Amino acid sequence: MKKVVVFLAEGFEEIEAISIIDILRRAEVAVTTVSVTGDQTVKGAHNIPVEADKLFDNVNFADYNMLVLPGGMPGAKNLNEHEGVKSQLKEFAENKFIGAICAAPMVLGNMGLLKGKRATCYPGFEAELIEATVTHEPVTVDGNIITGKGPAFAISFSLQLIETLVGKAARDEVSNGLLV
Repeated sequence: MKKVVVFLAEGFEEIEAISIIDILRRAEVAVTTVSVTGDQTVKGAHNIPVEADKLFDNVNFADYNMLVLPGGMPGAKNLNEHEGVKSQLKEFAENKFIGAICAAPMVLGNMGLLKGKRATCYPGFEAELIEATVTHEPVTVDGNIITGKGPAFAISFSLQLIETLVGKAARDEVSNGLLV
């Protein structure tokens, strides 16, 4: 079974985080929500509290296949300031998968992980995708990095994560069940 971490930082975009969690679990992907705040309960950008499965310091990241960064502000900014998240992203960039949507691809851009890659993001954050080719597409895949444009594309982004992790048949099954 494939395993994914979805990071939760104060101010995350609720539509993106919850859609990703829900849709990946429909494909029988094991999703662990991880708080980067030190508290189990993390408030989203619209003050919706979500109870994370684990705290950052209690996760063995080697057990996972993908890290996912929901966007939202100041959630993406808070992820960008978390040294532990950036350390894990650097490790995963070498041979595992990374997903980031909305404003969160800025974290990857600021780290230099998008250099020479194609990526998309929420309008207004393009300058943060340092040395990337900005596609403006709803979802962009380049190698082991999947980026999404924003909340309206949370479902298509999540379906692409499924296809990347477990294949097109699983994506199609979940997509059909969602009436997409």
